Order: sequence, then C-alpha cells, then structure tokens
Amino acid sequence: MTEQPAPGPGFRSLESEYDDYRPTVEGSIPEWLSGTLVRNGPGRFEAGDSRVNHWFDGLAMLRRYAFDDGEVRYSNRFLRTDAYADAAEGRLTGQFGTDTRGWRRFLETVASFGLPEPTDNANVHVARIDGEYVALTEAPRRVAFDPETLATRGEFSFEDGVTEHLTAAHLVDDPHREEVVGFATQFGMPPQYHVYRVPKGSRRRELIASIEADGPAYIHDCSVTADHVLLVESPLELSVLRALNPFSDGAIDLLKWNPDRPTRVLVVDRDSGDLLADPTVEAAFTFHHVNAYLDDGIVLDLVEFPDADIVDSLSLAALDGVGFPDVPDGRLVRYRIDPVTNAVDRTRLYDGGIELPRSVRSRVGRRHRYAYGQATDREGANGLVKVDCASGTAREWWERSVYVEEPIPIQRPDGDAEDDGVVVATALDVDRERTALLIFDAATLDVEARAWLPHAEPFGFHGRYFPDV
Repeated sequence: MTEQPAPGPGFRSLESEYDDYRPTVEGSIPEWLSGTLVRNGPGRFEAGDSRVNHWFDGLAMLRRYAFDDGEVRYSNRFLRTDAYADAAEGRLTGQFGTDTRGWRRFLETVASFGLPEPTDNANVHVARIDGEYVALTEAPRRVAFDPETLATRGEFSFEDGVTEHLTAAHLVDDPHREEVVGFATQFGMPPQYHVYRVPKGSRRRELIASIEADGPAYIHDCSVTADHVLLVESPLELSVLRALNPFSDGAIDLLKWNPDRPTRVLVVDRDSGDLLADPTVEAAFTFHHVNAYLDDGIVLDLVEFPDADIVDSLSLAALDGVGFPDVPDGRLVRYRIDPVTNAVDRTRLYDGGIELPRSVRSRVGRRHRYAYGQATDREGANGLVKVDCASGTAREWWERSVYVEEPIPIQRPDGDAEDDGVVVATALDVDRERTALLIFDAATLDVEARAWLPHAEPFGFHGRYFPDV
C-alpha cells in the first residue's frame, strides 16, 4: 500500500485562534487603506482520527484583516456550527466530498430529492445582507457572524419562500443598483434555477426569473451587467439518482461530466425576468467569473476549464504534500454574446494559468479593463497576475515557495483609474511555514507591505473588503 504523504502547511489543520494580533510589517501600509477584509475557508480537516476527503470539506474558519492608519490587526475564528460541534466530538458529518452516514443518508435522500440534510459548514464566502455579515456555502444554510469579533451569531434566514436545494455562495454585490444578485437550484420535474435579487436593507429575495435547467448543472458563480444576469451552465450535471447510493462520498457523487452536451450561457433580463438568449459553446467548465458588461452586445470574462477534472483534483488525496501538483490550469476567456442572434464568440485573454479572478468593485456590471488573479502555471509557487483585458498584456509577480491566494483589488477612495490603489492577498510561504498578508501596488504589482501572521493559514477560498467596518 502506498503511504499517503503528510499534509503540507496549506492543508494542515489550524487549532489556534487570535484576536486583534498585530503582525510585524515589512514595508508600509498606505494610510488611506481603512476598512476590513474578511476571508473564509477551511481551518480544520480532521474529526477524531478521521480526515475529510476533499478540500471543500474543512471546517469554516473566518479570517479578519482590519486596516487603519497604516496598521493592520489580524483575527481568526472558527464558525461555531453544528458541523463544528460534531467534529469536536470526533464525528465527521455530510459535506461536499465526505460522508459517513451510510443507510441514514439513503433515507434522507429519498425524502429530499437526492440531497442529504444540508450542512451548516459555511466555509466558502461572506456577504453583507440587511446589515448582517453572513458566511456562505452552496448548501442552503447561512451563518451570521460579528464582523469585529468574528463570533458566530447563529443561522441567517431569508424572509421569503424561494425553494433551494443548492444555492450560490457567490452573491454579486452591485453597488450601482445597491442590491445583491444570486441564484438557487431546485430539483424536481422540471429542475429550475431561481435567479433573485436582495435590495439593500432587506432580507427578502425578489425573484427575477425561474429558468428550466438542463441537467441541472453545478453552477458556482454568476455575473451581472447593468441590464442582465448571466449564468454559465456547463455539462457537469447533478444526478439525483447517483446520490441515492447510501455509500457515496457526499455531494460530489451527484456530479457527472457529460462531454456530449454543450455549455449553455443563460442571459436573463434583470427587470422583466425574460430569458433573452441561451447560446451554447463546446463543453467547458467554469468555477469563477471576472465580470460582465454591455458593449455592442454583452461581454463576459471568466476562467474556463476544458472539463471538470479540476473538481476531483482538489481532493485531499491529490493535494496532500506541498502545493497543488495535479491541479489543471484555468484559462481566462472572454465570451462576447449577441442576444439578438443567440450566438457567442470566445477569445482567450491570457496565455498562463489563472484562477480566483477579481476586478474592482466599482466596475461590477460595468466595463472593466483589469482582471487580477492567482497565477497557477509554475511549479513550486502560485503567483499574482494582472491582465490588461484591453491590450491583451499581463504583468506577473512570483516568489519561490510562495502560494498567493485570492487577490482583492481595492481602489483608492479618490482614485479614478481602476489600478489606482492596492491589491491585498494572503500568501503562504511553504518553506517558512508562515502566511503573510501582502499588499501590492495595483498598477505595478510591487510589494508595498508584507505582514507576517503568527501561523500558517490553511489555504482558503474567498473574501470581501468592507471599507466601512
């Protein structure tokens, strides 16, 4: 039997929690940077003697980086959820790729269209809804937390009747309309995607449209223009029948890649709810979008994979050790959609591998020039890349043994240019086994400051910057 390699520091459980730790800072943090970045991701991968099967299944741990007057304070805290309590007692519970409940799970799936009881391990993203700060995952359970202390406040519920069996962890925060936009997947005959908005100051989802789903598909993200909501429905299908196997490994066993089916782009009118277009391209898979905008049709930038192998490659069996040795590289691709002719053209914008892309918040649903992302195609490191989507050029930053996570571009409050500001990203130095918070000049990618945290953070997923916290 081949011995499983020991987990590297990015996939090693973290037990320590800090409150307002003041890290050592190399360089200087801009004094105008005032606000809080909250990131979410797994912090613990074991319960008793058992280790979860997939990166997506680690217990949710919030990380807080509070900036003020050239200084930063760091806090981290696990969400105190039912999943956390079970793990503290040595029990693994149903997650994305880990399930140990046997025949109990069979009874649950029969009663719930093939889905087990949803987990409250909200470890994917965060959002602000009706003044509450909420941790999100793709199961339809959400957990509120205190943005200052990261203390868990309890389960967050919407005040509406939208049916959801799976839901979006990525909510598009549109500052121009002062609303967030998301979607939920409902199993049934037929399956549907429910596209919704949540106006500022409300916790009631307003249904924009219900669209009949093909598959349905596993969809992770969405985008908006000033007038549209866009979903990309890949042929990674969610099979309820596959979920009825009582010995499956969780939600991952619902997934089936169907290469004979094309990828469909759903274009929904934000006001009327009409499905304006649904052009198709050859089979491809996407986790994350950059942004979308109007330009003689619709432009949608996203990261595309040729198939769904990326999902299985993020199992801990593949990832344990140092780095991401077997993870496929994503491609930054532009979809130019003509809703009148129901056609879409694709253009690759960057030759290297990229994931976790972001653009500045002021450009949500509006024309953007720059996309920042994690550069992924070099051995022994993950870098930072800034792609000029207008000129097709790119600027990159790399350091040996350093793995950069999701970059968050932040504009200077009085800045006009998209890249007048900074890019903030956590980065794990696997040689030093320490994580640093890096602050880059958004124009040049020069490192302005490096704040060393007191430990190695496990690799996380997503976060948001709240300038008024």
